[in-house]
Amino acid sequence: MVLVLLLAAALWGVGRLTGVPRQARWLMIGLLYIAVLGVHVVLPDGNALRAATGGSAAMWLLLGGAAALVLIYRAGLRQLRARARSGPGDTADTEHAARSGRFSETELDRYSRHIVLREIGGPGQTRLRNARVLVVGAGGLGSPALLYLAAAGVGSIGVIDDDAVDNSNLQRQVIHRDASIGMPKVFSAQQTVAELNPFVTLRPYHRRLDDDIALELARDYDVILDGSDSTETRYTVNAAAVAAGVPLVSGALSQWEGQISVFDPARSGPCYRCVFPRAPAPGMAPSCAEGGVLGPLPGVIGAMMAVETVKLITDAGQPLRGDMLIYDALWGETRKITLRRDPSCPVCGDPGAAPA
Repeated sequence: MVLVLLLAAALWGVGRLTGVPRQARWLMIGLLYIAVLGVHVVLPDGNALRAATGGSAAMWLLLGGAAALVLIYRAGLRQLRARARSGPGDTADTEHAARSGRFSETELDRYSRHIVLREIGGPGQTRLRNARVLVVGAGGLGSPALLYLAAAGVGSIGVIDDDAVDNSNLQRQVIHRDASIGMPKVFSAQQTVAELNPFVTLRPYHRRLDDDIALELARDYDVILDGSDSTETRYTVNAAAVAAGVPLVSGALSQWEGQISVFDPARSGPCYRCVFPRAPAPGMAPSCAEGGVLGPLPGVIGAMMAVETVKLITDAGQPLRGDMLIYDALWGETRKITLRRDPSCPVCGDPGAAPA
Protein backbone atom coordinates (compact mmCIF):
# COMPACT_ATOMS: atom_id res chain seq x y z
CA MET A 1 0.00 0.00 0.00
CA VAL A 2 2.90 2.33 0.83
CA LEU A 3 4.27 1.75 -2.65
CA VAL A 4 1.00 2.88 -4.26
CA LEU A 5 0.81 6.00 -2.09
CA LEU A 6 4.40 6.89 -2.96
CA LEU A 7 3.61 6.40 -6.65
CA ALA A 8 0.54 8.67 -6.33
CA ALA A 9 2.64 11.34 -4.59
CA ALA A 10 5.25 11.08 -7.35
CA LEU A 11 2.60 11.51 -10.05
CA TRP A 12 1.24 14.58 -8.29
CA GLY A 13 4.68 16.12 -7.71
CA VAL A 14 6.00 15.53 -11.21
CA GLY A 15 2.75 16.79 -12.72
CA ARG A 16 2.95 19.96 -10.65
CA LEU A 17 6.57 20.59 -11.58
CA THR A 18 5.84 20.13 -15.28
CA GLY A 19 2.75 22.36 -15.18
CA VAL A 20 0.15 19.64 -15.64
CA PRO A 21 -3.31 21.03 -14.72
CA ARG A 22 -4.77 20.00 -11.36
CA GLN A 23 -7.70 18.21 -13.00
CA ALA A 24 -5.34 16.11 -15.12
CA ARG A 25 -3.26 15.18 -12.04
CA TRP A 26 -6.37 14.00 -10.22
CA LEU A 27 -7.29 12.01 -13.32
CA MET A 28 -3.89 10.24 -13.27
CA ILE A 29 -4.29 9.36 -9.59
CA GLY A 30 -7.83 8.11 -10.30
CA LEU A 31 -6.49 5.86 -13.08
CA LEU A 32 -3.83 4.56 -10.68
CA TYR A 33 -6.55 3.76 -8.14
CA ILE A 34 -8.58 1.89 -10.77
CA ALA A 35 -5.48 -0.03 -11.82
CA VAL A 36 -4.79 -1.12 -8.22
CA LEU A 37 -8.40 -2.29 -7.83
CA GLY A 38 -8.04 -4.18 -11.12
CA VAL A 39 -4.92 -5.93 -9.79
CA HIS A 40 -6.86 -7.18 -6.76
CA VAL A 41 -9.81 -8.33 -8.84
CA VAL A 42 -7.86 -10.08 -11.65
CA LEU A 43 -4.82 -11.57 -9.91
CA PRO A 44 -5.15 -14.57 -7.55
CA ASP A 45 -4.43 -14.51 -3.82
CA GLY A 46 -0.73 -14.70 -3.00
CA ASN A 47 0.38 -12.92 -6.16
CA ALA A 48 3.46 -10.75 -5.48
CA LEU A 49 1.99 -7.64 -7.14
CA ARG A 50 -1.20 -8.03 -5.16
CA ALA A 51 0.78 -8.42 -1.95
CA ALA A 52 2.83 -5.32 -2.78
CA THR A 53 -0.36 -3.26 -3.13
CA GLY A 54 -1.91 -4.18 0.19
CA GLY A 55 -3.03 -7.76 -0.25
CA SER A 56 -6.77 -6.97 -0.17
CA ALA A 57 -9.20 -4.82 -2.17
CA ALA A 58 -11.29 -4.02 0.95
CA MET A 59 -8.78 -1.49 2.21
CA TRP A 60 -8.75 0.34 -1.14
CA LEU A 61 -12.54 0.34 -1.35
CA LEU A 62 -12.75 1.96 2.11
CA LEU A 63 -10.14 4.52 1.09
CA GLY A 64 -12.03 5.30 -2.12
CA GLY A 65 -15.31 5.65 -0.25
CA ALA A 66 -13.76 8.08 2.22
CA ALA A 67 -12.27 10.12 -0.61
CA ALA A 68 -15.64 10.23 -2.38
CA LEU A 69 -17.35 11.52 0.78
CA VAL A 70 -14.72 14.25 1.14
CA LEU A 71 -15.19 15.30 -2.49
CA ILE A 72 -18.99 15.40 -2.15
CA TYR A 73 -18.68 17.49 1.03
CA ARG A 74 -16.32 19.94 -0.65
CA ALA A 75 -18.60 20.23 -3.68
CA GLY A 76 -21.51 21.04 -1.38
CA LEU A 77 -19.48 23.71 0.38
CA ARG A 78 -18.53 25.30 -2.95
CA GLN A 79 -22.17 25.41 -3.98
CA LEU A 80 -23.22 27.06 -0.71
CA ARG A 81 -20.40 29.61 -0.97
CA ALA A 82 -21.34 30.42 -4.54
CA ARG A 83 -24.95 30.95 -3.49
CA ALA A 84 -23.89 33.18 -0.61
CA ARG A 85 -21.62 35.22 -2.87
CA SER A 86 -24.29 35.63 -5.52
CA GLY A 87 -26.97 36.51 -2.95
CA PRO A 88 -29.54 39.07 -4.06
CA GLY A 89 -27.29 40.10 -6.90
CA ASP A 90 -27.77 36.80 -8.69
CA THR A 91 -29.68 38.46 -11.48
CA ALA A 92 -30.25 35.28 -13.50
CA ASP A 93 -31.90 33.60 -10.50
CA THR A 94 -33.94 36.70 -9.69
CA GLU A 95 -35.04 37.36 -13.28
CA HIS A 96 -36.07 33.74 -13.78
CA ALA A 97 -38.09 33.82 -10.56
CA ALA A 98 -39.74 37.10 -11.59
CA ARG A 99 -40.69 35.70 -14.99
CA SER A 100 -42.10 32.49 -13.50
CA GLY A 101 -43.91 34.22 -10.62
CA ARG A 102 -42.03 32.08 -8.10
CA PHE A 103 -39.68 33.11 -5.33
CA SER A 104 -35.98 32.78 -6.11
CA GLU A 105 -33.81 30.60 -3.87
CA THR A 106 -32.38 33.77 -2.32
CA GLU A 107 -35.87 35.07 -1.50
CA LEU A 108 -36.93 31.74 -0.02
CA ASP A 109 -33.92 31.82 2.27
CA ARG A 110 -34.46 35.49 3.15
CA TYR A 111 -38.13 35.01 4.08
CA SER A 112 -37.80 31.51 5.54
CA ARG A 113 -38.73 32.63 9.07
CA HIS A 114 -42.00 34.00 7.71
CA ILE A 115 -42.70 30.97 5.58
CA VAL A 116 -42.43 28.56 8.53
CA LEU A 117 -44.97 30.63 10.50
CA ARG A 118 -48.30 28.82 10.24
CA GLU A 119 -50.21 32.11 10.07
CA ILE A 120 -48.17 33.42 7.10
CA GLY A 121 -46.54 30.58 5.19
CA GLY A 122 -45.86 30.68 1.47
CA PRO A 123 -49.28 32.12 0.50
CA GLY A 124 -48.92 34.94 3.03
CA GLN A 125 -45.42 35.78 1.82
CA THR A 126 -46.75 35.88 -1.73
CA ARG A 127 -49.42 38.35 -0.60
CA LEU A 128 -46.72 40.49 0.96
CA ARG A 129 -44.71 40.48 -2.26
CA ASN A 130 -47.79 41.51 -4.25
CA ALA A 131 -48.92 44.15 -1.73
CA ARG A 132 -48.73 47.93 -2.13
CA VAL A 133 -48.34 49.99 1.04
CA LEU A 134 -48.22 53.78 1.31
CA VAL A 135 -46.35 55.33 4.24
CA VAL A 136 -47.18 58.95 5.03
CA GLY A 137 -44.14 60.55 6.61
CA ALA A 138 -40.53 59.34 6.64
CA GLY A 139 -39.86 60.59 10.16
CA GLY A 140 -39.93 58.95 13.57
CA LEU A 141 -42.79 56.52 12.91
CA GLY A 142 -42.25 56.13 9.18
CA SER A 143 -38.57 55.22 9.59
CA PRO A 144 -38.95 51.91 11.50
CA ALA A 145 -42.17 51.07 9.66
CA LEU A 146 -40.42 51.42 6.29
CA LEU A 147 -37.45 49.33 7.43
CA TYR A 148 -39.60 46.46 8.69
CA LEU A 149 -42.00 46.52 5.76
CA ALA A 150 -39.06 46.33 3.36
CA ALA A 151 -37.39 43.58 5.39
CA ALA A 152 -40.68 41.66 5.48
CA GLY A 153 -40.81 41.65 1.68
CA VAL A 154 -43.68 44.06 0.93
CA GLY A 155 -43.22 44.33 -2.82
CA SER A 156 -44.17 47.94 -3.47
CA ILE A 157 -43.85 50.69 -0.86
CA GLY A 158 -44.68 54.34 -1.39
CA VAL A 159 -43.47 57.09 0.94
CA ILE A 160 -44.59 60.72 0.83
CA ASP A 161 -42.85 63.51 2.74
CA ASP A 162 -41.81 67.04 1.81
CA ASP A 163 -39.12 67.42 4.49
CA ALA A 164 -35.33 67.04 4.39
CA VAL A 165 -33.10 65.20 6.85
CA ASP A 166 -31.93 67.38 9.73
CA ASN A 167 -29.30 66.63 12.35
CA SER A 168 -31.97 66.72 15.08
CA ASN A 169 -33.86 63.90 13.33
CA LEU A 170 -31.12 61.33 13.78
CA GLN A 171 -31.89 60.71 17.48
CA ARG A 172 -34.98 58.69 16.46
CA GLN A 173 -35.43 58.57 12.66
CA VAL A 174 -33.35 55.45 12.14
CA ILE A 175 -33.74 55.10 8.38
CA HIS A 176 -31.56 58.21 7.85
CA ARG A 177 -27.80 58.54 8.28
CA ASP A 178 -25.45 61.38 9.13
CA ALA A 179 -24.38 61.50 5.49
CA SER A 180 -28.03 62.08 4.50
CA ILE A 181 -28.34 65.44 6.29
CA GLY A 182 -29.85 67.92 3.84
CA MET A 183 -31.19 65.18 1.55
CA PRO A 184 -34.99 64.89 1.06
CA LYS A 185 -36.21 62.24 3.48
CA VAL A 186 -37.97 60.21 0.80
CA PHE A 187 -34.74 59.81 -1.19
CA SER A 188 -32.74 59.00 1.93
CA ALA A 189 -35.32 56.31 2.75
CA GLN A 190 -35.20 55.00 -0.81
CA GLN A 191 -31.43 54.63 -0.59
CA THR A 192 -31.56 52.74 2.72
CA VAL A 193 -34.36 50.43 1.59
CA ALA A 194 -32.48 49.58 -1.62
CA GLU A 195 -29.49 48.52 0.47
CA LEU A 196 -31.69 46.56 2.88
CA ASN A 197 -33.74 44.57 0.37
CA PRO A 198 -33.27 44.80 -3.40
CA PHE A 199 -36.37 42.65 -3.95
CA VAL A 200 -38.74 45.48 -2.98
CA THR A 201 -39.48 48.76 -4.74
CA LEU A 202 -39.79 52.05 -2.88
CA ARG A 203 -41.59 54.87 -4.69
CA PRO A 204 -40.67 58.30 -3.27
CA TYR A 205 -43.06 61.26 -3.40
CA HIS A 206 -41.17 64.39 -2.40
CA ARG A 207 -44.12 66.63 -1.65
CA ARG A 208 -46.73 67.33 0.98
CA LEU A 209 -49.84 65.17 0.99
CA ASP A 210 -52.82 67.42 0.31
CA ASP A 211 -56.42 67.10 -0.86
CA ASP A 212 -55.39 67.47 -4.51
CA ILE A 213 -53.59 64.13 -4.68
CA ALA A 214 -54.62 62.23 -1.52
CA LEU A 215 -57.52 60.22 -2.94
CA GLU A 216 -55.79 59.40 -6.23
CA LEU A 217 -52.73 58.22 -4.32
CA ALA A 218 -54.74 56.20 -1.81
CA ARG A 219 -56.43 54.26 -4.61
CA ASP A 220 -53.03 53.02 -5.78
CA TYR A 221 -52.35 51.18 -2.49
CA ASP A 222 -53.78 48.34 -0.39
CA VAL A 223 -52.89 49.72 3.05
CA ILE A 224 -51.90 53.20 4.27
CA LEU A 225 -49.68 53.91 7.28
CA ASP A 226 -49.97 57.37 8.74
CA GLY A 227 -46.87 58.47 10.63
CA SER A 228 -47.40 62.21 10.14
CA ASP A 229 -47.21 64.71 12.98
CA SER A 230 -49.81 67.13 11.62
CA THR A 231 -53.51 66.95 12.53
CA GLU A 232 -54.40 68.50 9.18
CA THR A 233 -52.49 65.78 7.33
CA ARG A 234 -54.08 63.08 9.51
CA TYR A 235 -57.56 64.30 8.56
CA THR A 236 -56.55 64.38 4.89
CA VAL A 237 -55.13 60.85 5.00
CA ASN A 238 -58.19 59.55 6.85
CA ALA A 239 -60.66 61.05 4.36
CA ALA A 240 -58.72 59.60 1.41
CA ALA A 241 -58.45 56.15 3.03
CA VAL A 242 -62.21 56.08 3.76
CA ALA A 243 -63.08 57.18 0.22
CA ALA A 244 -60.75 54.56 -1.29
CA GLY A 245 -61.92 51.80 1.10
CA VAL A 246 -58.34 51.21 2.26
CA PRO A 247 -57.37 50.30 5.86
CA LEU A 248 -55.45 53.02 7.69
CA VAL A 249 -52.81 52.07 10.27
CA SER A 250 -52.36 55.14 12.44
CA GLY A 251 -49.70 55.83 15.06
CA ALA A 252 -49.00 58.84 17.27
CA LEU A 253 -46.39 59.89 19.83
CA SER A 254 -46.14 62.23 22.77
CA GLN A 255 -42.96 62.40 24.86
CA TRP A 256 -43.01 58.96 26.61
CA GLU A 257 -46.30 57.62 25.24
CA GLY A 258 -47.40 56.18 21.93
CA GLN A 259 -50.65 54.87 20.50
CA ILE A 260 -51.65 52.79 17.51
CA SER A 261 -54.92 51.75 15.90
CA VAL A 262 -56.32 50.43 12.62
CA PHE A 263 -59.11 52.60 11.18
CA ASP A 264 -61.16 50.64 8.66
CA PRO A 265 -64.82 51.69 8.29
CA ALA A 266 -65.15 49.57 5.13
CA ARG A 267 -64.95 46.57 7.47
CA SER A 268 -67.14 47.85 10.30
CA GLY A 269 -64.47 49.77 12.19
CA PRO A 270 -64.42 53.48 13.03
CA CYS A 271 -62.38 56.04 11.12
CA TYR A 272 -59.91 58.49 12.60
CA ARG A 273 -62.48 61.30 12.55
CA CYS A 274 -64.93 59.18 14.59
CA VAL A 275 -62.42 59.08 17.44
CA PHE A 276 -60.92 62.54 17.01
CA PRO A 277 -63.75 64.71 15.62
CA ARG A 278 -61.93 67.97 16.33
CA ALA A 279 -58.30 69.06 16.23
CA PRO A 280 -56.74 69.58 19.67
CA ALA A 281 -56.61 73.10 21.02
CA PRO A 282 -53.31 74.95 20.54
CA GLY A 283 -50.72 73.77 23.06
CA MET A 284 -52.65 70.59 23.98
CA ALA A 285 -50.65 68.35 21.62
CA PRO A 286 -47.06 69.68 21.51
CA SER A 287 -44.85 68.53 18.68
CA CYS A 288 -41.66 66.53 19.25
CA ALA A 289 -39.66 69.75 18.89
CA GLU A 290 -41.78 71.45 21.54
CA GLY A 291 -42.32 68.66 24.07
CA GLY A 292 -39.50 66.25 23.24
CA VAL A 293 -39.76 62.52 22.58
CA LEU A 294 -37.88 59.44 23.78
CA GLY A 295 -35.61 58.25 20.94
CA PRO A 296 -36.57 54.53 20.94
CA LEU A 297 -40.32 55.20 21.37
CA PRO A 298 -41.00 55.80 17.63
CA GLY A 299 -39.20 52.53 16.96
CA VAL A 300 -41.62 50.66 19.24
CA ILE A 301 -44.76 52.20 17.75
CA GLY A 302 -43.45 52.20 14.17
CA ALA A 303 -42.58 48.50 14.44
CA MET A 304 -46.09 47.84 15.78
CA MET A 305 -47.50 49.67 12.76
CA ALA A 306 -45.50 47.35 10.49
CA VAL A 307 -46.84 44.35 12.44
CA GLU A 308 -50.44 45.48 11.97
CA THR A 309 -49.79 46.01 8.26
CA VAL A 310 -48.38 42.51 7.83
CA LYS A 311 -51.41 41.10 9.67
CA LEU A 312 -53.79 42.99 7.41
CA ILE A 313 -52.06 41.83 4.24
CA THR A 314 -51.69 38.18 5.26
CA ASP A 315 -55.01 37.97 7.14
CA ALA A 316 -53.16 36.75 10.23
CA GLY A 317 -54.48 37.11 13.75
CA GLN A 318 -56.67 40.01 14.85
CA PRO A 319 -55.66 43.51 13.73
CA LEU A 320 -56.32 46.51 16.00
CA ARG A 321 -59.49 47.30 14.08
CA GLY A 322 -61.80 49.08 16.50
CA ASP A 323 -59.17 49.03 19.25
CA MET A 324 -56.44 51.44 20.29
CA LEU A 325 -53.28 50.19 21.95
CA ILE A 326 -51.56 52.73 24.21
CA TYR A 327 -47.97 52.20 25.34
CA ASP A 328 -46.49 54.12 28.28
CA ALA A 329 -42.73 53.75 27.97
CA LEU A 330 -41.97 55.62 31.18
CA TRP A 331 -43.78 53.07 33.34
CA GLY A 332 -43.61 50.07 30.99
CA GLU A 333 -47.39 49.73 30.77
CA THR A 334 -49.79 49.01 27.92
CA ARG A 335 -53.55 49.26 27.80
CA LYS A 336 -56.15 48.73 25.11
CA ILE A 337 -59.36 50.68 24.70
CA THR A 338 -62.32 49.95 22.44
CA LEU A 339 -63.22 52.55 19.82
CA ARG A 340 -66.76 53.15 18.62
CA ARG A 341 -67.89 54.23 15.19
CA ASP A 342 -69.79 57.50 15.14
CA PRO A 343 -72.92 57.16 12.95
CA SER A 344 -72.92 60.93 12.42
CA CYS A 345 -69.23 61.13 11.48
CA PRO A 346 -68.85 63.59 8.57
CA VAL A 347 -66.33 61.28 6.89
CA CYS A 348 -67.65 57.71 7.28
CA GLY A 349 -71.07 58.08 8.96
CA ASP A 350 -74.65 58.38 7.76
CA PRO A 351 -75.27 62.05 6.88
CA GLY A 352 -78.79 61.82 8.32
CA ALA A 353 -77.79 60.19 11.61
CA ALA A 354 -78.05 62.02 14.91
CA PRO A 355 -74.77 62.83 16.69
CA ALA A 356 -73.56 60.09 19.05
